[in-house]
Amino acid sequence: MSKITPQPGIMEIALYEGGQSHVEGVTNVLKLSSNENPYGPSPKVTAAIAAAAAEVHRYPNTDHLPLRQAIGEVHGLDPAQIICGVGSDEVLQFLCQAYAGPGDEVLHTEHGFAMYPILAHAVGATPVVATERERVTDVDALLAACTERTRLVFIANPNNPTGTMIGGNEVARLADGLPEGAILVLDGAYAEFAPGYDGGVSLIEGRDNVFMTRTFSKLYGLGGLRIGWGYGPKPIIDVLARIRQPFNLSEVQMAAAIAALRDREYTAHCVAENARLRVWLAEQLATLGVPSDTSLTNFVLARFANTAEAEAVDMHLKSRGVIVRRVASYGLPHCLRITVGDEAGCARVIDGIRSFREGRA
Repeated sequence: MSKITPQPGIMEIALYEGGQSHVEGVTNVLKLSSNENPYGPSPKVTAAIAAAAAEVHRYPNTDHLPLRQAIGEVHGLDPAQIICGVGSDEVLQFLCQAYAGPGDEVLHTEHGFAMYPILAHAVGATPVVATERERVTDVDALLAACTERTRLVFIANPNNPTGTMIGGNEVARLADGLPEGAILVLDGAYAEFAPGYDGGVSLIEGRDNVFMTRTFSKLYGLGGLRIGWGYGPKPIIDVLARIRQPFNLSEVQMAAAIAALRDREYTAHCVAENARLRVWLAEQLATLGVPSDTSLTNFVLARFANTAEAEAVDMHLKSRGVIVRRVASYGLPHCLRITVGDEAGCARVIDGIRSFREGRA
């Protein structure tokens, strides 16, 4: 018998499954399963990528300074308190690598992002689940679940896949109630879609135990390039920088991200269209007897009568070339997560669910 064994926790990982993108035998497929920007990136991004491509034989700079400066400029942050990663997932990974290990606990919410327990297991830590209240983060449940072994507390705000969020006072109460030595990590992958929300910046100022992450995959339409960043107290940034690979982002990635950040007119258009169509989609679902919580993201979590109905609707939509996301793995088997597409895409979703209700093929 082989004595080659992985580190503790590795074999506990259930592999992450991304949103489906193809349906066998079906053409004109509409992918609404991964919360991607239906309009794609800014045209200025594609121009920046083309320009940067001429230098791909050169190693990128190791400190990401131009990108960190651009992030700081747009968000009003100190670039010295920013770290960049291969998607925000890598920044979350840095946090687990640096602050959690065997014997430690990583806390997350009942319907939180699937990567949180995966990252905890990867470093040998124990993931701990706190219940939510009607698909909303419950601060009291999180605080009750904390122990002297709690090292990281992950909440996505707004949350994926529920689309719900809690206000700044509640987040502050959570941060201030954590045990000594624990870090509150605010995953802000969808922060840009919540009006007036800073992702947690105001909470980080004056506290040493709050950190936030952001991504270019959603609003900015750069999911295929994998670019993310984190912002937090300088001592935490200094720790994370010690384990970051020196060339983890290419010049192409950084050039694309900078161009995306600086095209404020384009991103404002995308945010406005998403808000308009998200409301329309939710209202149309409601007229078909499909409720959803108020979403502050670029998707809607549609709730059906039971698991069987959700699965049947999903199969019916796929037969019509519309791919949405089943979320049974998030503890929501009676729900489907539907990305807010463009106007035609949202109309296809509603027409598909209406035809299911009416028994049409």
